[in-house]
Order: sequence, then C-alpha cells, then structure tokens
Amino acid sequence: MSNIKEIKRIYRHRRIRKTMSGSPERPRMCVHRSLKNMSVSIIDDVSGKVLMGLSTLAKELKGKVKNGGNIKAAEALGEAFAKIAVAKGIKAVSFDRGGYMYHGRVKAFADAARKAGLEF
Repeated sequence: MSNIKEIKRIYRHRRIRKTMSGSPERPRMCVHRSLKNMSVSIIDDVSGKVLMGLSTLAKELKGKVKNGGNIKAAEALGEAFAKIAVAKGIKAVSFDRGGYMYHGRVKAFADAARKAGLEF
C-alpha cells in the first residue's frame, strides 16, 4: 500500500485492537468505510466468528440510498443494522471504529444504531 493515510489508519486500528476484544456476551461491532461504501460486522473474537454483517451494497439499502459513501447512507445503514442485530438477540456491543475518527459517517452510523436500540 502506498497510501500513507491508510497505513496510519491500520496502525491506529492495531493499537486499538490490542485492548479491545469481543465476547459472546458483548461482541465487537467493527466498521469499515471506503469512498463509495460502508460496511459493518459483529464479531465474536472468542470463537473467531462473524455473527452478522451488513453493507450499503445490500439489496435492502441499495434502493433507499443513491450513494453509499455519504452521511445519509451511514444513517440508513446504522438503523437497518441495529434492527437486524436486535432481532437476532444482540443488544450490547463494543464499538470498534476501525482506526477512523469518530466523526462524519462513523458518528452518523453510531448515532443511528444507538437510536435504533443497540447499546455501546
């Protein structure tokens, strides 16, 4: 990778992950964003399994949002993701922002997910 910003983000994410871990009671919710899309996963680090995941490329969100890389798309993703997680019985998670600043799309996603019923 030649992009210095992405390299620095990966270092930040590794530093955060040294202390953060998802358990079966409180799994880790990991966010990844790109210029055009955003994706989120809930991970149980003890068993090493992804419990669920959703992206702005999903069929149910593709029709709602025109562009997957903006704040409106992040809010729609947060709302839809939280509804699915609560339906699966996941209410409390630890939020892994993936080395991104808690600002803009990441903050919009987090606020929408909290509003829809997730606790973190």
